Amino acid sequence: MRYELVIFDNDGVLVDSEPLSNTILAGYLTELGHPTSYEDSLRDYMGAAVHRVHDLVGERTGRELPSDFDDTLHARVFAAFERELEPVDGVADVLAKLTAEGVPYCVASSGSHERIWVGHRKTGLDQWFEDSVIFSAQDVGRGKPAPDLFLHAAARMGVAPERCAVVEDSPLGVQAARAAGMDVYAFTAMTPAAKLAGAQGYFATMAELPGLLKSAS
Repeated sequence: MRYELVIFDNDGVLVDSEPLSNTILAGYLTELGHPTSYEDSLRDYMGAAVHRVHDLVGERTGRELPSDFDDTLHARVFAAFERELEPVDGVADVLAKLTAEGVPYCVASSGSHERIWVGHRKTGLDQWFEDSVIFSAQDVGRGKPAPDLFLHAAARMGVAPERCAVVEDSPLGVQAARAAGMDVYAFTAMTPAAKLAGAQGYFATMAELPGLLKSAS
């Protein structure tokens, strides 16, 4: 394998959180007087940090979200995670293969560190990720589609961007990886390949990912 680092997005790639979190986000925005469907939430916010919600609502309505919006949203999402969150099917097998082959990997997520930790503890993925390999948009200030988070993760892991493979499932994430000068492999379980243009490869199940990474060598 020619890659020296595999960088995983978290939501939708490691943990099956996108249906839960976007259902809750759409409901909360609607409750606050900003009608939003589940499909709207996926289109506008999937893969993004929460500041994007504030930015888009402000641009579209001229109104600010409540000061406690983030805290309330996170509390609702974390409660749903504790009840229902599962790992993405097959991802533990991928992590085991990378570990056996000595290929380093890390997480670079638009979500907060707390969101990542809550999800990993609930799904058992915490056994695969030490704190030192978990990176959040909180660490850099600008979330995806800016390349900052992926470049930060690569620098902290000591790997040049061109030697990194990113695993993503959102258009914003694919854009960020490409802007960082990294190869990106797009997981199409929730988002059609046509909306993830620019990836080096596409896969619908985690079982396909190791072969894609190896075939790039």
